[in-house]
Amino acid sequence: MATTASFTMIGVAGRRLRVGQWHPTGGPARPGAPAANPLVILGGIGMNMEMLEPIASRLPDRRILSFDMPGIGGSPDPIFPYTIPHMALTLAALLDRLHIETVDLLGISWGGAVVQQFAFQHRARTGKLVLAATSAGGTMIPGNPSMISKMLDPMEYSAEKALRRNLAMFYNGGGADRVSLNAATAPSPLGWSCQLAAFAGWSSAAFLPLLGMPVLIMADEDDQLIPPANAHFLHNAVPGSQLEMSEGGGHLFMLARPDPFIARLSGFLTGTA
Repeated sequence: MATTASFTMIGVAGRRLRVGQWHPTGGPARPGAPAANPLVILGGIGMNMEMLEPIASRLPDRRILSFDMPGIGGSPDPIFPYTIPHMALTLAALLDRLHIETVDLLGISWGGAVVQQFAFQHRARTGKLVLAATSAGGTMIPGNPSMISKMLDPMEYSAEKALRRNLAMFYNGGGADRVSLNAATAPSPLGWSCQLAAFAGWSSAAFLPLLGMPVLIMADEDDQLIPPANAHFLHNAVPGSQLEMSEGGGHLFMLARPDPFIARLSGFLTGTA
């Protein structure tokens, strides 16, 4: 069942951001059942919200929230650089604007850094945390050198043709199945550079043992951008966390093989698996 997405520009924390919401279309909840927390999904570096549709469309019973990072998708370029903690505070301010108190969080790749930071800074507002194809930042085990060298050149992502070529290398690299890139739009060089800079100066290693909420870590054995050793590091550092490994999906295994991903994600969020 398809979800209903709405997109709007919202001024928050000194920035204008393009915010997306997918509203439930699955009918009323079972009588007496507690309302599900909204799910915040933050994507990888350079990923606009439209690329999240294969995930959002498979979660028709839950309100989903996301936003394009500054200079990515429909959000204007950043006026000044930002840090991962700043974007976690921005997310908290956005939730305040939308009158949302508690959320579950799904962070994919770069977005995993922001949701880790949010879960640490705003533990009382975090229900469950899902980290997919991500790492602890400065302590991460690096991926394929040829991919990393390409990623360090933001001009490779300022034109649609170059963007699709490089995303195909990054996101399909290591995967047996192809990921559709039709929804991808090119980020600005400044937006891309600010994302890289924010991640380069960040690490979650010191606070991972302090995360007390339920945490699910998901990764793919064939991820060439963020090797699976990073998922094992996260799992060992976060007390009581669950680790789910897949194979053959590559870095964006959640888009290459969305159905098994959604089945595991939904089971974790609802407590049924």
